[in-house]
Amino acid sequence: MSSLASRPPLSALPDGVSLAPALVKKTVGAKFLRSSSSFGRRFTARVSCARPSSRGLAKECKQQAYEEDAAADHEDGSLEWGKDEVEAISALFARPMRWRPVKPPNPAAQRPLPLPLPHKTGPPVTPTPTQHIRLASRSSFSDKVRKNPEVLVGIAKEIAALPPESDVCKVLDRWVHFLRKGSLSMTIRELGHMGLPERALQTLCWAQGQKAVPLFPDDRILASTVEVLARFDELKMESALEECVPSASRAVLEAMASGFIRAGKVGLARKLLELARMNKRTLHPSIYAKLILEVARTPEGYGLTAALLDELGERPDFDLRLQECTAVMKVCIKLRRYAAVESLFSWFRGSGRDPTAVMYTTVIHSRSRDGRHREALALVWEMEQANCLLDLPAYRVIVKLCVALHDLERTFRYLSRLKEAGFVPTRDIYCNVIEGYAAAGRMAKRRQLIREAESTGVLLDRRLVSSLSEMGGGRS
Repeated sequence: MSSLASRPPLSALPDGVSLAPALVKKTVGAKFLRSSSSFGRRFTARVSCARPSSRGLAKECKQQAYEEDAAADHEDGSLEWGKDEVEAISALFARPMRWRPVKPPNPAAQRPLPLPLPHKTGPPVTPTPTQHIRLASRSSFSDKVRKNPEVLVGIAKEIAALPPESDVCKVLDRWVHFLRKGSLSMTIRELGHMGLPERALQTLCWAQGQKAVPLFPDDRILASTVEVLARFDELKMESALEECVPSASRAVLEAMASGFIRAGKVGLARKLLELARMNKRTLHPSIYAKLILEVARTPEGYGLTAALLDELGERPDFDLRLQECTAVMKVCIKLRRYAAVESLFSWFRGSGRDPTAVMYTTVIHSRSRDGRHREALALVWEMEQANCLLDLPAYRVIVKLCVALHDLERTFRYLSRLKEAGFVPTRDIYCNVIEGYAAAGRMAKRRQLIREAESTGVLLDRRLVSSLSEMGGGRS
């Protein structure tokens, strides 16, 4: 403080330079790396100078403050470094820095490149409008009624419960606001299943008279009514077939043919198919299949069946369901047209569908009847590889095939599998197996099978038993 007091006053400074009073601040500093825990005191003074015009005076003030601090430290002796301290600090900076070695890049652990973003690589896409999902809860009551089978069948039951003198309008008028075109087709078919063709015709007439809610013209209602009327021999238009075939729709013609077939009127159905072909009207191949099955019931219809098979094979749009294809195969076996069976089987597998156990059994039976036992056995292996569950007719055909191949071990194995599956061997199965063992001369096994068949209540063929008795096998 004595040095500041000895300075001249502020007004005595040259050029009118004003200087703020100096602020002296004493701080205590720690002495680094000293072995003893003594601390020295270091006095520092900070002088803030105003510099209105030049920086020289401020620099001179700082230099003067630094010299005063250095003189004070020299008098105190607290900043004198020892030899040991200097060596310790030098040793710290002399040590090499530890660097972590750089690992080579692992190609397996490299991060793959990011996938291209569709919104950056593709062309700009305009926003699509929001599509409302059609939920059942959002549909109206009429939409729920017009396609609901329970409601439509219920309407048919209400009509069937009406007295004979009542009209169907008593029931249908209550539902008219909820019906649409095609809704009553299921009701009319249900009336046909109930044996009420008159009510079906009344329902069609009621639909034709509706003006507020247009329900007619509609081919679905008309086709259902025509089929029901033709099935119950109520369709009186045999003489007008030539006029209606060119103008009627395909659905109506197919319904008419189906009704004639179900009614047993094979002649009318055949005439309808001929007229349709003459007028270049194509009907679905299933109509031919239904007519073939109906005609082939009696031997008198085998000739017409063969002609229908030829017409069906010439169709370019040949298409049959699984059940229809299998049924036509059985008819071909009855007619001994085994090549047609193979053609149907090849077409069905070529269409991308898998044969069932019934179709496999039918083709195996066809090949056995044709004398191609080895090919039939190969189809048995294919059926087992396809994991088809064998039924009783399949076991019957396979056992008969094994007997024809004189493979008694395989025959007995399939007979055992038949019993393990829970089936009871029928009389023809026992007869085939017994005949096979009799032809091989294995009398003991034959007698065992006879006792087994009689114990299960199977009545064997009398001619077979008598022939075995003559051979010395008998029942004993």
